[in-house]
Amino acid sequence: MKKIAVLTSGGDAPGMNTAIRAVVRRGIYKGLQVCGVENGYKGLMDGDFLPMNLGSVGDIIHRGGTFLKTSRCEEFKELKGQQQAMVKLKNEGIDALIVIGGDGSFRGAKRLNELGMPTVGIPGSIDNDIEGTDYTIGFDTAVNTAVEAIDKIRDTAFSHERTYIIEVMGRGAGDIALWAGMCGGAESIIIPEADYIMEDVIDRIKQGYERGKKHSIIVMAEGIGKSIEMKKEIEEKTGFETKVTILGHIQRGGSPSAYDRMMSSQMGAMAVDLLTEGKSGVMVGLKNGRLTHTFFTESQKEKNNVDLSIYNLARSLSI
Repeated sequence: MKKIAVLTSGGDAPGMNTAIRAVVRRGIYKGLQVCGVENGYKGLMDGDFLPMNLGSVGDIIHRGGTFLKTSRCEEFKELKGQQQAMVKLKNEGIDALIVIGGDGSFRGAKRLNELGMPTVGIPGSIDNDIEGTDYTIGFDTAVNTAVEAIDKIRDTAFSHERTYIIEVMGRGAGDIALWAGMCGGAESIIIPEADYIMEDVIDRIKQGYERGKKHSIIVMAEGIGKSIEMKKEIEEKTGFETKVTILGHIQRGGSPSAYDRMMSSQMGAMAVDLLTEGKSGVMVGLKNGRLTHTFFTESQKEKNNVDLSIYNLARSLSI
């Protein structure tokens, strides 16, 4: 193995640049040539290769997003697009590929591996929703962004004696909502993995009001998708003014946290090590506090392992 490439695909996440830096510098340390691929799988199909050296990844460890840029490419989902990418890789003399992204990105990586290009994945997604790993790059930063927003909104909620529903990202996973709600002291946390009763949400608001608390915070995962309906129902049944704040893509950007930088650096280096050891068709991951790797087939299973003990703890602390 002489030359490897790295790309980022799907939604961006804080820490992707740190992972790219680790891949490039670990690769060079091991005597490899390293190329970056711009614009994800679309760039791979177009042959947008960028030769990388030590200086190429200087001063990016603290930057959010991905300087290689990313995209979602429908053409790459078809065999014709994958074969076109293989031709570009071979023409460039690439011996192996590292893909930083989520479950959709790993489906593409799996196909390239099956077509003969040794491929390793690094989980990069703020949603923390990939099977085979307890942690995905960007999650910690996204939670911290959400908690900071909750803290600021709570000041306004207190000042105006309002109820606020704060909708956070996560697709069909409730990890961001659970962690941010717990750390932000939310009165109620609504996630897809746990059933909720609207009467319970309203009772909590009323009980708080009866003991002198005139404001409430409800954190909802976007996968529920009922923040506007909940606002109307709360106002109808309590008479309390209720506002909805949808945090949206603000959670995707920003400088990665120290934890995201640490995990990105370790995962990026391990991805290179796996390739040099002859391992491919796998994703780097974190399991029970230790770095490991699992086959792409495992990463594409539906993840449903939100820690409900945290959810139950949050409910008991928000009475």
